[in-house]
Amino acid sequence: MNTDLKNVYRETVLEHSRHPHNRRPLKNPSREALGFNPLCGDKLRVYLSLSADQVDEVSFEGSGCAISIASASMMTDALCGCSIHEASNRINQVSAMLSEDVAELAPELAELHALEGVRNYPSRIKCATLAWTAAQAALQNDGTEISTEE
Repeated sequence: MNTDLKNVYRETVLEHSRHPHNRRPLKNPSREALGFNPLCGDKLRVYLSLSADQVDEVSFEGSGCAISIASASMMTDALCGCSIHEASNRINQVSAMLSEDVAELAPELAELHALEGVRNYPSRIKCATLAWTAAQAALQNDGTEISTEE
């Protein structure tokens, strides 16, 4: 990856961490899940508002490192408006991109390539995947707290 592209990606992550999108609780969410990363201390609650087979709204609240907050912010943008099936597919795509060398994401997820650099820092992968894992738990409505150390 060239230096200019790395700088653009770095700026994208910094912008989302400084000014996160949809960082607020939802009134009367359909589902929610709490995710915790004991290694870094990140703790995020993800809220979903669903109707039929659609993710109408996604938000989060909590505290965490810049990567965790940026990833959660990008996650809210990426999942809002999707079908439940498509949201689950997007979560799987992003999780694979963050943990493996997956070159291509769906075009609508292109901004998430900004998080690829965390693969170079294995302990940070859990920071980047926390919100996505919590969102998957909320979609599955299993009611358990998600920990990156389980």
